[in-house]
Amino acid sequence: MTALLPAELAWYATGRFYRAKDGAVADYGYFLHLPFFDVPLSDADRAETGAHFTFAARPFKAQAVDNGALSLGLDPVGEFSLYLQRRPAWTFDAPASFAQGECIATFRRTSLVVGTTVAVSAGTTMVQLIGTNVFSARLVASSAFEFDGSRHDLAHYLGDGVTQFGTSAATPIAPPPAGYDLVLPFTGSAIALGRTG
Repeated sequence: MTALLPAELAWYATGRFYRAKDGAVADYGYFLHLPFFDVPLSDADRAETGAHFTFAARPFKAQAVDNGALSLGLDPVGEFSLYLQRRPAWTFDAPASFAQGECIATFRRTSLVVGTTVAVSAGTTMVQLIGTNVFSARLVASSAFEFDGSRHDLAHYLGDGVTQFGTSAATPIAPPPAGYDLVLPFTGSAIALGRTG
């Protein structure tokens, strides 16, 4: 197992933001890349629904600020966890399914997260294009696990945590059958913080 250097690529993730009808927001998804170079991240026969490594956030309530063509979402400090699903059974139609399996790590965002959505003029209306955000998160818990014949621990690879840069679509997609009124897909890439001291 080789630890990542500070600012070295830690992961690529993709998922969706879900807003519940009470205004609470959470994000759920899976990993396209992790620093486990010798570990298969998905069951190739099942495409994206076969991902073994998923994440789920604790729901939070964001504040909104507008500045001309920029719409800002202010997300409070919160936590998200990573899960190992040995038998993947998650689906975007049931966001809680991303939190099944073994919790292998929990991260806590270190400060307020500002997400920015950009809009451009299209005739007489403003059209939203994409959203962006960046945040740092400290690794607050990590559990060693065995998978595909090897033993791993995110604390070894990442050190104290990550800084993630995210991009989201501004156009909503159809929400699951019940419980949510807005869903936006996103992707994120994170770099390792390395170790302090």
